[in-house]
Amino acid sequence: MSSIRERNKELILRAASEEFADKGFAATKTSDIAAKAGVPKPNVYYYFKSKENLYREVLESIIEPILQASTPFNRDGVPAEVLSGYIRSKIRISQELPFASKVFASEIMHGAPHLTPEQVEQLNGQAKHNIDCIQGWIDNGLIAPIDPHHLMFSIWAATQTYADFDWQISTVTGKPKLDDADYEAAAQTIIRLVLKGCEPDR
Repeated sequence: MSSIRERNKELILRAASEEFADKGFAATKTSDIAAKAGVPKPNVYYYFKSKENLYREVLESIIEPILQASTPFNRDGVPAEVLSGYIRSKIRISQELPFASKVFASEIMHGAPHLTPEQVEQLNGQAKHNIDCIQGWIDNGLIAPIDPHHLMFSIWAATQTYADFDWQISTVTGKPKLDDADYEAAAQTIIRLVLKGCEPDR
């Protein structure tokens, strides 16, 4: 029974991610989520109680991977390895969780009204930790003296664009859906640009 429960919750969560990404929170109907998930509408309320709770679950499904992506960051780490690992993790999130990524981006653009104070603190704390690590590398002469805040912003923009602007990417590339090779090429390109830009001045 538990496996059926988990399967139904996963179907609903995936469908909700797509609906929220496409229509936004206000315009999304639970009936549309249920139809896309292939379950009766009462199941949505049975598992998630309300549309608000379901929306927060979608946000949680993307916040956890975002936080985990920063695991390699530490002052004693090798900058090239840490930054490469981080970029690859962020690209993987865009590839595997594109709809949840769009929901998260929309949430942030609207001032994060549905994020809890704890989630905001976690995300801000993570960003500060990463920036402090980068500043430490700069202070030790391991990377160029660039602004660590803007380095992080640039990495976020470069990696998240593969989820948040998929229509534009598909239009330009002429491919309805990117494949594994495309995401690998994206990761390699961004890594090369970042690492070259971070090379210490000699």
